Amino acid sequence: MSKVSPRLPWFGPGRFPLCLAPMARHTDVAFRQLCKEQGADVMVSEFVQSEALIRGNAKAWEMVDFTETQRPMGVQIFGATPASMALAARQVCDRVRPDFLDLNFGCPAHKVIEQNAGSGLLRCPALLYDLVKAVKDAIPDVPLTAKMRLGWDYESVVAVEVAVRLEQLGVEAIAVHGRTKEQGYSGEAHWGYIAQVAAAVSIPVTGNGDVKDGVSAKRRRDESGVSGLMIGRAALSNPWIFNEIKAALAGQGEITPVITAQKRWDAIIRLSELTLEVHASRLGSRDVRWMLDRLHPLTHGLPGSRKIRDRMRGCLSLDDLRYLRDEHLAELSVTGLS
Repeated sequence: MSKVSPRLPWFGPGRFPLCLAPMARHTDVAFRQLCKEQGADVMVSEFVQSEALIRGNAKAWEMVDFTETQRPMGVQIFGATPASMALAARQVCDRVRPDFLDLNFGCPAHKVIEQNAGSGLLRCPALLYDLVKAVKDAIPDVPLTAKMRLGWDYESVVAVEVAVRLEQLGVEAIAVHGRTKEQGYSGEAHWGYIAQVAAAVSIPVTGNGDVKDGVSAKRRRDESGVSGLMIGRAALSNPWIFNEIKAALAGQGEITPVITAQKRWDAIIRLSELTLEVHASRLGSRDVRWMLDRLHPLTHGLPGSRKIRDRMRGCLSLDDLRYLRDEHLAELSVTGLS
């Protein structure tokens, strides 16, 4: 059953929001917009270091930017110093006015862990709670949420006790990735623990991990008691997954739809257009080669995808990409594979 959160109205009776997970170097303004157009309900920025925001780092502030069409929109910050986290949170809320401020207790990257931030804080619950309290006191007017993992490893799963304490400190919703820090992104997400968290708190819990299609989404919703789902890596190659999940949850079919070559190319070109729109003025160029890492996931499922990625390296402009699209679709039409 969905839980009500007065200041997060996308949760509640009859609602089951689908959130695009924050993913470093991927979920910028452009990719978020693509996913919004394909049915994503809630957005969260890439995680941003609190110290970088306080220093006025231009790239950090660019990462927290968003458009009005992407609301409800949250900004996610990380750090290990309560005072810095509180100051960064206040500056973000004053400057860009997100719908909520999200705290990262889930990132397993070494460069974050060595700062005692991200999922490293799950080894230091006292500091984690101090961070939450400092940020909550700094932004009483803005809903505070958090994203976390199960714990450092399976010998120290702390998700339930941390979630209970977060609710007591005023956190209004929690997203739980069903893996430990030690797992990284390997192995399976443990949804049994996510279900335990959802049962232990009265605030909404969003489940994250191994949601790959409408079938898996429906199963996770029905078995875990979560109030929403967060989709991460699956969306990079399949931004259509949000509408697919909505159809499955509404009982409109459990067969994974076929994404045609035309549809994939439409998404590649759309993301290229959006990315240039966002970044070209800063870069002073309309060269598309720097964004190929963002486009490559969308080629998965295209006939001859490896060859297409090789040919993309020779594309200098958006017109070059469009020419490659037209040429590829024409080749597929001849062979009957389109």
